Amino acid sequence: MRIVILGVGNILLSDEGVGVRTIERFQREYRVPPQVEVIDGGTAGMELLEDLAHATHLIIVDAVRSRKAPGTIVRIAGDDVPVFFKTKLSPHQVGLSDVLATLAFNNEQPGGVTVFGVEPLSLETGMALTPRVEALLPSLTSLLASELNLFGITVQRAALEAA
Repeated sequence: MRIVILGVGNILLSDEGVGVRTIERFQREYRVPPQVEVIDGGTAGMELLEDLAHATHLIIVDAVRSRKAPGTIVRIAGDDVPVFFKTKLSPHQVGLSDVLATLAFNNEQPGGVTVFGVEPLSLETGMALTPRVEALLPSLTSLLASELNLFGITVQRAALEAA
């Protein structure tokens, strides 16, 4: 079993960077077993082919257009995932869609894909998430830990460092 957690997004466009910021926090807060690989995918595209090939399951964290209120978290899985890639929020989604299509063409696609998406409040230039979206990071990291638990993988909370 090999599970890949992939955070994607452009950290220069405020809430578009929520996937990357979630992965950064997850790596600080949790210790994962060797069968889980956590990747900051940023805005990468085809560079991710090797990292994602033959994964048992791929979990993606990203900003999404869900037609819900800004700051809403959505979970997209199974047959709903291809629909996610039809509504482009940013240029990196084109690359990620192409990566998944290439993996399928090469018969190297993940066994399954789950997307945790956040409806952005702002895509303005800026490296900080909006306060509303930043407040979701603890929930998102907990959701990732819970998703891993569905596969029988328990993650450990990291020891807090002394101040």
